Amino acid sequence: MARRQQERTTHAHDGELVVFLIGMRVNRPWRPDLWLPVFRAMPAMLAELSRDPESGMLGYRVVLGSGGPTVIQYWDSHDKLYAYASDPTAAHRPAWTAFNRHIRSAPGAVGIWHETYLVDRAESIYSGMPPTGLARATAEVPIGRRSERAVDRLAGSAARSASTPAGNEPEPVPANG
Repeated sequence: MARRQQERTTHAHDGELVVFLIGMRVNRPWRPDLWLPVFRAMPAMLAELSRDPESGMLGYRVVLGSGGPTVIQYWDSHDKLYAYASDPTAAHRPAWTAFNRHIRSAPGAVGIWHETYLVDRAESIYSGMPPTGLARATAEVPIGRRSERAVDRLAGSAARSASTPAGNEPEPVPANG
C-alpha cells in the first residue's frame, strides 16, 4: 500500500502545464469485438509514454465511470502532446487508424473523446492521501503558512513562474517514500 501523508500537502510545478483528458464510451456493450480493441489500445500508449521521460507526459490517472474509462494525463508541454499524437512511429497512430477502421464498420458502437487544457495556474490540497493526481505527476510539498487557503495556493502557483525570493518555497516531499 502506498504511504499516506499525515500532513496536508499541495503540488509544486514550474513551467507549462497541460491537462489532457481522454475517454471512451461503450455504446454497444454486447459488441466487445468493436469496443475491446479501443479499450486495449490505451495501456500500450501509457506504457510507452511512461518509459520515455522525454515524452512530456508527467503522469496519469485512470478513472472508471458509468460511461466508460477516462484517463487524466498531465503534460509539461502541449507541443510534446501533439508531437506524440502525430508521431508515425508511436503507438498512437496505429491505434487511431484501427479505431477509424472499426467505426466505419459499426458507426456508434464505441465513442471516444478528448479535451486539452493549458493551465496557467493550479491549486491542490491532499490530506491523509498518498501522492495522487497533480502532486504525484509533479512534486508534492507540505502546505506552509503562506499557503493555508486555496486562494493563496492558487495565487502562489502564478507567483512561482515569476521570480520568488529564496526560502519561500518548501522543499518537495519525495513521492516514492
